[in-house]
Parts: sequence; structure tokens; C-alpha cells
Amino acid sequence: MSVALVTGASSGIGYELARLCVADGHDTIVVADEAAIHAAAGELGARPVQADLATPEGAAAVLAALGGEGVDLLFLNAGTGLGHSFLEQDLAGIERVVTTNILGVLRLAHPLGQRMVARGQGRILITGSIAGFMPGSYQAVYNASKAFLDNFSVALAEELKDTGVTVTCLMPGPTDTRFFERAGMLDTPVGQGPKDDPKMVAEYGYRAMLEGTAQATPGLKNKAQATVAEILPAEMVARMHSKMAKPNDE
Repeated sequence: MSVALVTGASSGIGYELARLCVADGHDTIVVADEAAIHAAAGELGARPVQADLATPEGAAAVLAALGGEGVDLLFLNAGTGLGHSFLEQDLAGIERVVTTNILGVLRLAHPLGQRMVARGQGRILITGSIAGFMPGSYQAVYNASKAFLDNFSVALAEELKDTGVTVTCLMPGPTDTRFFERAGMLDTPVGQGPKDDPKMVAEYGYRAMLEGTAQATPGLKNKAQATVAEILPAEMVARMHSKMAKPNDE
């Protein structure tokens, strides 16, 4: 039986990705930094690992749970955000965004990617964001972390071409998950605005991964926003982002 590993799977997009893996008959391991991962695993019929991927110990715990085995499908979905202006944010929170969103991906992508290449097969999906195309005023560190993932994913896909291993970057827009609550952004226009269904986003990314597509952005509106962000001057995009992410009372 093939093995799937999904991080950030206690809720939202990760939970829906894990649901798809289980439905397709994969032995699925789900990871999150909260105890809710155990309940989610029970609902899904998956194996839980509670680990904080912001830390080296968290990544080590995931690798230990695998016991040296590789995975066939690797979903690096865990991530966190942080709203409000950079200088008002807590430095520990800033560092957690960077360590979770970037190092949490690299610490698993490297060893598990090596195992895939050694076997000559495997699929990796990394959850980036259309935010990675936008200078993220009032979400500066988060958007920068997603820019890293968007860029890294495509570069890795090119490096692994002809190895039997594919890399897909899922780049959704605002999605109806606990992200905005956890990021302290419920008091912003984007936090209060319309959002995509995480089930739809997960299904789109899952299909793209199986097809080996390098980049996948669900929804015409999100595709249009990403395209516009790449065309317009960065300063203009930053001003536009302020209107979405700046708290309503500022």
C-alpha cells in the first residue's frame, strides 16, 4: 500500500487533502502541532503524529514515525500567518511564521525527497499562496514566506525533472479555514470577506499533484489576482494589499 503524509492536517486544506488520500486507499499519516490531530485522524482513518514543525524536533518526530520508510505522496501543507504591521508584531510570532512556513517544509522535503529520488518515484505538493506574488503590507512576513515557497517549489520541480519525482505548488487565495482567526486577522477586510471552500482547494491541488502540474491556482479570481500582481508595479500592489489586510480600526 502506498503511503501519504499530510502536514497541517487537523483542519482546513490539510484535512481535506488527507480525506482524499484515505479515499484513494493510501496509508495516510496526518501531522499537526495540536492535539486535535488525534480526533482528525480518527475521523479520517489515518495515523496521527502530533509534532511542531516550527522546530527541528518536530520534523525529527515525523521522520521517526516513518521508521525509515519513504512516502509516495508528500503534502507539505502546514503553515501559519500573522497579521498587523511588522513593527507591531511580536518577534517570537514573526520567527514562528518563518520557521513553520519555510524550515518546516525544507526539513521534510529534503530527506523525504531524497528517498523518493532513490526509489525513482514520488509526488510532492507544497502549499504556497497567491500571496507570494504580492508585497504583503500588514502581512509582510507571511507573504514573504509564501514567496519563498512559490519560488522554491518551481525550482525543485525543475531539478527533479526526469527523476520520476514531481513537485506541485498549490497556490490558493483566501480560503475558509481557521487561518485568519489564528493570524489575528478577523478585523480586516480580507478576514471578513468571501473565501474559497477548502474542499474545493484541496481537490484542485490533489488533481494537479497527480497530473504532475508544477503550479496550481484554483479559481479564476485567484488566477487573475496573481497575474495582476505580477504585472503591476510592486509599490502599487503593496498599497492594494494594505486595503485588504490593514485592520479596520487603523
